[in-house]
Amino acid sequence: MHLSVIIPAYNESKTLKEKVSEYNQYLSAQNYDYEIIIVNDGSLDDTAEISKCLENEISRIRLIDNQINRGKGAAVKQGFQNATGNYQLFLDADGATSINHLDKVWEHFQNGADLVIGTRNSLDADGAWQKIKQPFWKRSLGKFGNIIIQTLSVPGIWDTQCGFKIFKAEAINNIIPQQTVNRWAFDVELLVIARKKKLNIAKIPVVWKNSNLSRVGLRGYFTSLKEILKIFLNKISGKYN
Repeated sequence: MHLSVIIPAYNESKTLKEKVSEYNQYLSAQNYDYEIIIVNDGSLDDTAEISKCLENEISRIRLIDNQINRGKGAAVKQGFQNATGNYQLFLDADGATSINHLDKVWEHFQNGADLVIGTRNSLDADGAWQKIKQPFWKRSLGKFGNIIIQTLSVPGIWDTQCGFKIFKAEAINNIIPQQTVNRWAFDVELLVIARKKKLNIAKIPVVWKNSNLSRVGLRGYFTSLKEILKIFLNKISGKYN
């Protein structure tokens, strides 16, 4: 299997069928084999039912249906643990980052990258662009959070939270056994572990569109702050070998 695409989904019934069908249409036009793994994270709406219908309609789709919400980080980790692809991408269900950004990643792997991350920040990569921006309060909190992340976790990466990250299977298999964060800051932890293991991280610019259906509320930012502090303590205590 060349590529596994992991889609964490929590209460995504309004967009899931459209976006997953869009992803599958793009992938079916490529010259490699693939699978799409939807991880339902204990949704309270019709996400599970829609995912089951997609699984029945499209042979490339597998559903992991969790009855209890454990968090996006836990859902992505579960997807990685069940993936079989030589390359493994996690992609948000809201379509904020188009799957056609995959066109940009393969040359980086050919040049020695172990993982490639999408970025919405031009300080990371020229051409990064937020076509539809987040509300002002989210941008403000995001900038504050980025200062903390830069200071405590992964200096030099200006956008750790973009929902488009692809790993070689060997790289992710070395990273996820040490993942401890289950919710919003799991991206930061994956990057901290990758750096600790001296893996080669490449960045690609993405065109990103904010979704009004985003699940990240004010509470999520405070949860992320707690998780970032936990990651920092793990980092300085040597937990990430």
